[in-house]
Amino acid sequence: MIEDMKKELLDIADPVLAKNYSRFFKTGKGDYGEGDKFLGMRVPTLRKVCKKYNNMDLNEVEELLHGEFHEFRQGALFILIHQYEKNPKKIVEIYLRNTKYINNWDLVDISAHKIVGRYLENKDRAILYKLANSKDLWEKRISIISCFWFIKDKDFKDAINISEILLHDSHDLIHKAVGWVLREIGKKDQEVEEEFLKKYHQEMPRTMLRYSIEKFSDEKRKFYMSKVNK
Repeated sequence: MIEDMKKELLDIADPVLAKNYSRFFKTGKGDYGEGDKFLGMRVPTLRKVCKKYNNMDLNEVEELLHGEFHEFRQGALFILIHQYEKNPKKIVEIYLRNTKYINNWDLVDISAHKIVGRYLENKDRAILYKLANSKDLWEKRISIISCFWFIKDKDFKDAINISEILLHDSHDLIHKAVGWVLREIGKKDQEVEEEFLKKYHQEMPRTMLRYSIEKFSDEKRKFYMSKVNK
């Protein structure tokens, strides 16, 4: 089944889109996505193909997750999400032992909360703190994006704790992710977000702060941005 899926994806590859995506996802030397290769297809097209292979054996799905093309790995993640309810423990085990292949922000963002976050809903969440303290960019992003699953139910504790851990991270993609999470907390409970901001806004990276206050009033946004260290 895996070879059939690969062939189908290769057959519909678009070299023009592939070139555009390679630039957009920063695949050049020294960039965060260095060396990643794209077939070139839009997400709805990939999802449509994946539906035909949603019952793929998990060993083959894991092999697909090791694929050389971004869309192979992305497709594997869509299939893991689809199969999650059948075997949550197995799915999360596959996910966590393959984090080095979940190696771009879009791959993390489509999957971390739907697999890791969902699995940890009523479990010990120590693994999130291990990931947050990792040296690996994508493991750190997985740790914070996973918290979206909890935020929807107004469970903010781990999102706040991990935001504190990542507060001084050097990478822009972490700044954006933390800011995004804080913004979502604010949409559920602005007082909780502002408690965090009042404590940390002067030391937060500007991108993190800017993302976190996007839904605030103009007046409140100006207040926080004027106080941040330049």
